[in-house]
Amino acid sequence: MLTVSQISKSFGGRTLFEDASIQINRGERLGLVGPNGAGKSTLFSLILGEASPDEGRIVFEKGATLGYLPQESAPAGDETVLTLATAITPELTKARALVKKHEADPDSTGDDDEYHEALRIFAEHNGYQLEARAKQILHGLAFREADFDRPARTLSGGWIMRAHLARLLVQEPDLLLLDEPTNHLDLESLVWFQEHLRDYPGAILMISHDREFLNQLVGSIVEISRQRLLRYRGNWDDYVREKAAREEQHLSAYKNQQKEIAALQEFADRFRAKASKAAQAQSKLKQIERMEKIEAPLAAEKSVAKFRFPQPPRSGQRVLTMRNIDFAYGSLNVYRALDFEVEKAQRTVLVGPNGAGKSTLLKLAAGVLEPQGGTMEAGHNVKIGYFAQHRVEMLNGRHTVLEAVMDCAAPVSEQTARTVLGSFLFRGDDVFKPVAVLSGGEKSRLALVKLLLDPPNLLLMDEPTTHLDVGSIDALIGALEQFEGTLIFISHDVYFIRAIAKTVLHISAGRLTPYAGNYDYYLEKTRAQSERAALTAGEKLTDSRAGKSESESGTERSGPGLREMKEQRRQEAEQRKAEAKAKRDHEKRVAALEMQILNLEGRQKELAAALEDPAAYEAGGNAMALNRELSNVADEIARLTAEWEATAAKAE
Repeated sequence: MLTVSQISKSFGGRTLFEDASIQINRGERLGLVGPNGAGKSTLFSLILGEASPDEGRIVFEKGATLGYLPQESAPAGDETVLTLATAITPELTKARALVKKHEADPDSTGDDDEYHEALRIFAEHNGYQLEARAKQILHGLAFREADFDRPARTLSGGWIMRAHLARLLVQEPDLLLLDEPTNHLDLESLVWFQEHLRDYPGAILMISHDREFLNQLVGSIVEISRQRLLRYRGNWDDYVREKAAREEQHLSAYKNQQKEIAALQEFADRFRAKASKAAQAQSKLKQIERMEKIEAPLAAEKSVAKFRFPQPPRSGQRVLTMRNIDFAYGSLNVYRALDFEVEKAQRTVLVGPNGAGKSTLLKLAAGVLEPQGGTMEAGHNVKIGYFAQHRVEMLNGRHTVLEAVMDCAAPVSEQTARTVLGSFLFRGDDVFKPVAVLSGGEKSRLALVKLLLDPPNLLLMDEPTTHLDVGSIDALIGALEQFEGTLIFISHDVYFIRAIAKTVLHISAGRLTPYAGNYDYYLEKTRAQSERAALTAGEKLTDSRAGKSESESGTERSGPGLREMKEQRRQEAEQRKAEAKAKRDHEKRVAALEMQILNLEGRQKELAAALEDPAAYEAGGNAMALNRELSNVADEIARLTAEWEATAAKAE
């Protein structure tokens, strides 16, 4: 479908690609990797036609369509979220606007021919079905029904990115280019997106730092190395293993060739002045010249983990205590009578479904939110640091990157500052950029560096790996492995969680369930179906009582009296009976909904077929009525499908 053939590309005297080739076939899923500055974004620009190769060709299969999601959001105009999600071609966008305008006011469109042409284009693209599909995808990306008619420009950059992502998924191009697509997604949206891409009909080429995401989706990794495109079969883990094996073979072959060259050179140097051996010596030199030289292996980049980060002051054993905490957003209760204690040196990841209260708990602990009831008390000598988006706003825009890092309570040398900045992608002259011109991701990385160079002894972090590449995530892991304080964090990066978390705290419906082990221990105890799903699991994964650890539901608990045990068994039997009845009710409702949806889809096909008849668009035709009914049917299918998904989840 796409052939990149022997391309070369240079910028400012620096060669990014030389004689590089790759072929992408229909339906393939590939991850594009390489160090910062290797040329990943440049390759996307070449494929998109925004830049041209100096040499070589990029050829698409005839009629193949292409879609692209950049890292940063494109500007949004006055269009609504739903309009943006259905704007798959300019032609359709214009036709859709005219049809909608005519439906609202039949006398407003004026030119009947123009309206009938718009109606034809709208029907040709299955306009009403497209709208229903867009709503389903927007729901999957966590948009609410009330958001559909909101002007897109009123949304934050992350939500505009989701709307653009929805548009691409509605469009379903033959080749989808994704540049860090998970950066702006919460956990539940990420799980939905990952499952959606499993069934995506087209090919996908993605840049991603999320190793779990790559492991779940791609069948090949394309690495940019030595200005070439090297293809590895398998997912990220397969790539790491095969790359290590290739590098070992390359190093062995290089060393053997160097030994051979040294031996030939030694013979030539020794005997070139001797008449009887001069011809042989010259032959050895020519043999060296004729050799196809093996390139020296690339030197591994130095890891920031070798640098010793400053350590925070020591705190008392009890770091933070919350007692009977109440907190609500308006009428929505998040926590009621919450008790929570944090002890020194904990490294805890917060997991649970979206909206369960994970970020709220961090904000309460950080003092960003005030509880509406209860008490909070920090322990002896505790210094709290909270890493979230608001830290970006605290940066001085007039400072350079280097000045921003050196302007901290615990000053460091310029060499130290530049070493750490290099590990977080600020290299060379990047350190002299004004903070004001940095992108959101760059500001986030800079705030992270400042925090690590002057760390608190209670560190609260909300999605710290967003906007970091694989190397920078490893640098952050190296820094946090050295960190001697207490850490509580939220992340959707399974690799990062495994590397850092020593305990897990599951949050669901305002209830906290601690697991006194690492992430693998949590997976084992909850019998999670997948690593990613475990991060968003609700109460169905836990068998412990509110506020109790999982060990307290087992034999370690001291036994209650006989009467209490009988009463407990009776209550549990009644609960099982009630749950079984609820399950049967949900299953009946699921069956009824499936029948309704099936009937409506049949009617939808009939209406679509009727609209394909040219007679429907002639004077006196019923195209408008058919379109209106089709729209109503599509909306009803979307509504019933959403109810079916929710009811089916309850039945499970």
